[in-house]
Amino acid sequence: MEIIALHLESLIFTANPSISYDDLKSSLEESLNILISDEDLSQRLDELKNKYASDSFSMEIMEVSGGFRFMTKGAYHHTIGTYLRQNTHKKLTKSALETLAIIAYKQPITKTEIESIRGVNSDYTIQKLLEKDLVEISGRSNGPGKPLLYATSQKFMDYFGLKSIRDMPVLKDFEQLQEQIGTPDSIVTEQNTE
Repeated sequence: MEIIALHLESLIFTANPSISYDDLKSSLEESLNILISDEDLSQRLDELKNKYASDSFSMEIMEVSGGFRFMTKGAYHHTIGTYLRQNTHKKLTKSALETLAIIAYKQPITKTEIESIRGVNSDYTIQKLLEKDLVEISGRSNGPGKPLLYATSQKFMDYFGLKSIRDMPVLKDFEQLQEQIGTPDSIVTEQNTE
């Protein structure tokens, strides 16, 4: 019956945020094509809890929200907190900022539309923005293949200190004056002197 414990362990590891007792039982019975008694399942759960309660493991199995999940033991919270702080405060790359700006101003927008504006593949950048919760999937387009639509998230608003998307600078505020040759006055003067 060790095979049941291994499958049980894999289910709890995969659960996000937790997996209920009933879901554990039905998943095991269906995948292994066997019937598992409540006593046997409870015994296997207790064995796994005792195994991970040992100092040999940094995780333990906890009952949370009516289910079971792996949790980091308290002794390691500082290390995990340090990692999470470092990971969330990393600066955005130029490509991430470009992609984020396109999504913010054109939302909801598909990946294909983003890539046609940027001119490069944006799979990796969009994935990183999703991982940082700055962008979210807001639905599906009605176009061919029903591609995913991307929009900014609430964390985007917090990250940039915006009350609403209307607080973003208007695109016309970003005139490309530096790309113009000379000023309008100097152009007129040059034409008059010829």
